Amino acid sequence: MTNDVVIFAGTSNAELATRVAHDLGVKLGACQIELFPDGEISVRLDEPVRGREVFVLQSTGPPVNEHLVELLAFADCCRRSSAERITAVVPYLGYARADKRNGRRVPIMASMVADLMQVVGISHVVTVDVHTPQLEGFFRIPFDGLSSVPTLVDAVRVFLPEGAVVVSADAGRVSMATEFAHRLNTSVVVLHKQRESGSRTRVTNLIGDVRGRSCLIIDDMISTGGTVAETIDALLGAGARPEITVAATHGLLLEGAREQVGHKSVRNVFVTDTLPVTNNGWPQLHVVSIAPLIGEAIRQLMADGSLSELC
Repeated sequence: MTNDVVIFAGTSNAELATRVAHDLGVKLGACQIELFPDGEISVRLDEPVRGREVFVLQSTGPPVNEHLVELLAFADCCRRSSAERITAVVPYLGYARADKRNGRRVPIMASMVADLMQVVGISHVVTVDVHTPQLEGFFRIPFDGLSSVPTLVDAVRVFLPEGAVVVSADAGRVSMATEFAHRLNTSVVVLHKQRESGSRTRVTNLIGDVRGRSCLIIDDMISTGGTVAETIDALLGAGARPEITVAATHGLLLEGAREQVGHKSVRNVFVTDTLPVTNNGWPQLHVVSIAPLIGEAIRQLMADGSLSELC
C-alpha cells in the first residue's frame, strides 16, 4: 500500500476493520466520530485526503439508520476534503431486501439508499453477498459483490458428516447453494417459501430428497432465525437425519434468533464477521473472518486488477 491510499473505519464493525488493516499491513486512517446528545453524527478526518484514494469500511447493520448516515457523512467529509476517489466497502448492506414494491404503496428503500450513496460522492461500492444481486441496477457507479462461499466452505468442510446435502433456504439462494454443493462435491435441495410478513415466512414445498441424509442449510443472513427454524422442521419432516449444520454470511442474530436456530438437531452454526458477532455461551456458533477476502479486494482495486475471482 502506498501513501496515496487511506482506509477509514466507521463504528459499525471496528474489529473487522482492524483485521483488514492488519491483513494489508497498514494503519487505519485517523478520524473522530462523535454522536451528539440529540443523536446527530459528526465525522472529522484527522489526516489529509486531498488527491488520495479513500476506502471507508462500514457495514450498515443495526442500528441501520445510524450506521448508514455515518457512512454518508464519511463520504461527504472525504469529498469536501478533495479525495481523489471514495470507495465504500460495505460488507453488509442494509435495506437490500427492500428492492421492489409488489404493488403496495411503499418506498423502494434500496433505490433510495443507492441514490444517497452516490449523491455524497461515493464512486465505487464493494459489498459481500448482497441479499438481492439485481440491486446493482440501482447504482450508476461500479458495484462489486464479493462471495463469502469459499471462506465458509473451508470452515464448514471438516464439520460436515459424509454425504451431507446442501439446502437452499429459499429459491433466491439457489445460486449460492449450487456453489457450495460444487465445492463440497454434493447435491442441492431447494425449499420454496412464502413471505407472510417482514419477519414471518412459510415453507410451501421441498424439491429434492433428504431422507437419511445430513443437511447443510445455507442462506445469506440469519436475522430472527425464523427461516432457519422452519427449514429445520421441513427437513426433519421429510426424513433428514438430525445432524444439521447452518451457514450464513451475515449474522444479524436479532433477539430470539438463538432460540430459533438452537434446535437440538443443529450441530454447528457458521457466520462471518461482516457484522460484529459474539458467541458467548453458544458453543455451536463459529465466526469466520472475511478480512482476507476484503483485504485482497482492496489490493486488486489498487492495482487496477480484477475482482471477478472474488465475486
